[in-house]
Amino acid sequence: MEKIRLDILGLSSSQSQMGSFALVLGERQGNRRLPIIIGGFEAQAIALEIESIKPNRPMTHDLILNIARAFQLELKEVIISDLKEGVFYSKLIMFQGDVFHEIDARPSDAIAIGVRYKVPIFVYDFILNEAGIVVKDSEILPTEPEETIPGSGITDEPASANPPLSKNQMIKKLISQMEEAIAGEDYERAA
Repeated sequence: MEKIRLDILGLSSSQSQMGSFALVLGERQGNRRLPIIIGGFEAQAIALEIESIKPNRPMTHDLILNIARAFQLELKEVIISDLKEGVFYSKLIMFQGDVFHEIDARPSDAIAIGVRYKVPIFVYDFILNEAGIVVKDSEILPTEPEETIPGSGITDEPASANPPLSKNQMIKKLISQMEEAIAGEDYERAA
C-alpha cells in the first residue's frame, strides 16, 4: 500500500459536532485534504505543541513522550492506517533499539504524540481516496502579507468598532492572548 505524507494545515471548530474540532491534514505533494474530527483536549494538545507553547506542567501527551523516551522508545512515524464505518484508525511506528513496535492509537492521540516527536504523518492512499477532499488550485486564494481583516473577530465588539488589523497585527494579538491564557492555565481558551 502506498503511503502519502501529510502536513497539518489547521484546526477549526467542528460545525457538525459541538465541542469537537476539525483537524485538517493535507498531502505534501498534492491537493487532497483529509479532515478528521477530534476532541477538544486532543486539539488543544496539538495546537500547544505546534505553537511551541509549554504549559507549566506536562500534559498527558507530554507524559507519554517522557515515558517513551525513558524506556528508549523512539517514534519513527504516525500512520493513519484504516477507515472503517467512518472511524479512522492509526498506528505509532516505534523502535526500541532493533525491536519494532506497532502501537494502535486514535489518530488524534497519535498526531498529538507525533508532533512532539517531530515525526512524519502518513496515510494510506486508499484512505485519502475514500475520505479526502480535492482542493482545486482556483479554490486556494493567495493572501498578501499585509492583508487586512476588518474586525478580526478577536473581540466581541462589532466589526465597525474595530479598525482593520493587518494579518501580522492579528497574529501578534492572538499570540499575546494565548500566552495570557496559558499563564492562567486556561488551556482550552489558549487552544
